Amino acid sequence: MGNFERYLSLWVGLGIAAGVVLGHFFGPQFERISSLSVGTVNLPVAVLIWGMIFPMMVQIDFSVIRNFKQNLSRLGLTVIINWIIKPFSMAALAFVFFHYAFGNWLTNSEQQEYLAGSILLGAAPCTAMVFVWSFLTKGNANYTLVQVVVNDLILIFAFVPLVALLFSLFQIDLVSSTNEIGIPVKTLLFSVLLFVVLPLSAALLLRFSLMKKKGKDWFSTTLPQKLKPLSVGSLILTLIFLFAFQGKVIVEKPLHILLIALPLTIQTYFVFFLTKKIGEKMNLSPEVVSPSSFIGASNFFELAVAVAISIYGLNSGASLATVVGVLIEVPIMLSLVKYINRKNHKKLKEEVAI
Repeated sequence: MGNFERYLSLWVGLGIAAGVVLGHFFGPQFERISSLSVGTVNLPVAVLIWGMIFPMMVQIDFSVIRNFKQNLSRLGLTVIINWIIKPFSMAALAFVFFHYAFGNWLTNSEQQEYLAGSILLGAAPCTAMVFVWSFLTKGNANYTLVQVVVNDLILIFAFVPLVALLFSLFQIDLVSSTNEIGIPVKTLLFSVLLFVVLPLSAALLLRFSLMKKKGKDWFSTTLPQKLKPLSVGSLILTLIFLFAFQGKVIVEKPLHILLIALPLTIQTYFVFFLTKKIGEKMNLSPEVVSPSSFIGASNFFELAVAVAISIYGLNSGASLATVVGVLIEVPIMLSLVKYINRKNHKKLKEEVAI
């Protein structure tokens, strides 16, 4: 393992601490940076996400993707986890925590809005960041892209009915002027264009150019090592930015941040290890199980934040819950990256010893 993976907990802790401190002492400056947005997509963070996902994008081979049939059984796993298990387990877990375990500390309005924000997160599987986690755990780049595309297509048609069903089941009130749940189509399309279509197109052009100039061996062995610092550096900077943007809220409402974070954290680990276990039972290869587990555990937070704001408002409990989802996702995913890499490293040592 490299130094990043070996000292992952240290980098995460330092990144979070630096973000909170910078956000607290330089709040106005980071507010200006956070205002550089299109919809709810922050442009500086979008640049960093490009830096994270580009190394994985370059490794995608469209000649392999064309053989779609071999992915059908593997895609069944991610579809079932993301659209049948995950949304309902998130809603149930959040309901138990906010209405019962934490009921004495939260008002009825806070209980409902925190639950609503959690449901929005659980109903929106990840788009861009899964490329980062897959890359850091040596996941299959081609399969990662296929599952992202499939989940994006399902999301367009299933997100609104699924959220409406869960809101109805858990008797959540809407407070928007139209009293309706809707997808902010511009945010959705812009996110897919920005985090999938454009970086993938740029990566393909670079792939063809470099393979022609440098050769296949250089491309498959040397280039990934050269690009890894870009991905890792962008990841740590993203972590710092996210916590800096919310530094004031974290300092002002530390208890509520923790109350929201607990069920979201449990849900994330639960979905990850459930998917991993099922994938291993299906005899799927580790490079397929890894991206399947990460896409199930992580969320399309741009969409969740946008919908929460449109229904409940910028300063609502629902919006806060989706923001907490953003804050905890990167550290949790990095802990899971560390877990996967340690396990793979141990397995490799055992195989070498044999």
